[in-house]
Amino acid sequence: MSKEFFTGLERAPQRALMKALGLSDEEINKPLIAVISAKSEIVPGHMHLDRITDAVKAGVYAAGGTPIVVPSIGICDGLAMGHSGMRYSLPSRELIADSVESMLIGHAFDGAVLVPNCDKIVPGMLMGAARVNIPAIMVSGGPMESGCFKGEKVSFSTTYEAIGKVKVGSMSLAELNELENSACPGCGSCCGMYTANSLNCAAEALGMALPGNGTILATSSERLRLAKEAGKTIMELVSGAVYPRMIMTKQAFKNALALDMAIGASTNTVIHLFAIASECGIDVGGKDFSLDTVQKISDSTPNLCKLSPSSDIDMNDLHRAGGIQAVLRELDKKGLIDGSCITVRNRPLKDSYAHAHVLNENVIHKIDSPISECGGIAVLKGNIAEDGAVVKRSAVAPEMMKFTGKAKCFDSEEEAVNAILAGLISAGDVVVIRYEGPKGGPGMREMLSPTSALVGMGLDKDVALITDGRFSGATRGAAIGHVCPEAAAGGKIALVKDGDKIEIDIPAGKINLAINAKEMTTRAKKLHPKVSDPTGWLMRYAALVTSADKGVVLRKKL
Repeated sequence: MSKEFFTGLERAPQRALMKALGLSDEEINKPLIAVISAKSEIVPGHMHLDRITDAVKAGVYAAGGTPIVVPSIGICDGLAMGHSGMRYSLPSRELIADSVESMLIGHAFDGAVLVPNCDKIVPGMLMGAARVNIPAIMVSGGPMESGCFKGEKVSFSTTYEAIGKVKVGSMSLAELNELENSACPGCGSCCGMYTANSLNCAAEALGMALPGNGTILATSSERLRLAKEAGKTIMELVSGAVYPRMIMTKQAFKNALALDMAIGASTNTVIHLFAIASECGIDVGGKDFSLDTVQKISDSTPNLCKLSPSSDIDMNDLHRAGGIQAVLRELDKKGLIDGSCITVRNRPLKDSYAHAHVLNENVIHKIDSPISECGGIAVLKGNIAEDGAVVKRSAVAPEMMKFTGKAKCFDSEEEAVNAILAGLISAGDVVVIRYEGPKGGPGMREMLSPTSALVGMGLDKDVALITDGRFSGATRGAAIGHVCPEAAAGGKIALVKDGDKIEIDIPAGKINLAINAKEMTTRAKKLHPKVSDPTGWLMRYAALVTSADKGVVLRKKL
């Protein structure tokens, strides 16, 4: 693209501006590569991305291109958690996609290296790259190391669960202070199979990142070498005219979902993969790619890994055990991966994992001896989730797989958290949090605060939680989110009353409010959905956003 915009007599003004940047004629005449960095000093996962972008630039230079760093915003979910800032987290994905599109087209780049690390930034950049459809590759900043507290591995999520422990008296404030000083030892995406790491791993299966992208530690020099390799690889993609939509095909997304099921990934990967697929022109919600697709893949894909927060096995353990490529090879043994899909190496995916091996069967189980025969994420449907809901079943205690409890209803996350910490939730309850969906929030906040409080207070094996909001990848327990339709859209989760019985059957994929159809109809006639009154750009977001089963993307047509 750059040749068209920077060559010839008429482009002297543009070349003058490029020279104002310090670029020579030789550099301007080479392919111009955008290195899109989410570097900031507020996000631990991004604070070191200048080192990653420097390595990418070195790779681009070595392969004959001219790298130019351009910015992206990025919100840290952990810092935004539990207050109004979380309303901006998921919506920021759309701003990131818009900015990638704007920067790439506005400046006529020939290719792009995407350098994100955390939750929405990864899918946002991939969405933008899919829209523009010029050669692109992703290299993330890598996962954080685990912390250590009293000789045990700890992480960001441990601090959240500790709040509940302090409330019930099983941890002192002094111990909490010691924990918070050691839980997050440095840069990188939080160390478990949370949303950021789930997506960075999925990018390997999707074909948009090199092997090791999801698991090489942020602090490792191997991460810098990977970034240099990504810089060299983008030049091969440019010369070979290989575009994102050639890589991110419908089958590639199914590969990514199969990997998600095998590694027990975050439920957020469902809405993010749907969103990226939508930008690739795939009919999300239709017969070819929907929640039914997710359930079908989950039913046929065994769970091979049980990582933090469900265990003390972290991302570095996964890397040392063979990484994502070893998992893909195991899945391929049963025909669960389409190895013919093209990757950023412009070769079939199977070439990437052909020589990978499981090096620790306690971390990556072999395909013939899985942790469970079905995948880590389940889709539930029923009379209060007619279009579906999702749960990370690999993080649910066996005794909660089938559960009937009495509803305790709250119309915001704050109300629910206050009730939990005040001791108003008891064994046998189902906490219902509604009006936190894409429109109702707006913004579909993550609910790590209430779920962690339940875990910390020892109630995760006795209490379920359902919401039209979503959950952090750090969540564990019977936490059912993405309920569709959401309450603000007239969804029947809004009809639940305190004391109602809710029946949950995760193996059967069912969730139902135990009232008869006549009572349901009577309640529906009297329903007046709570209306949020957002300000700023969230007002536009609430007006345009679609439901979770469509990927929580903005409507394409007004």
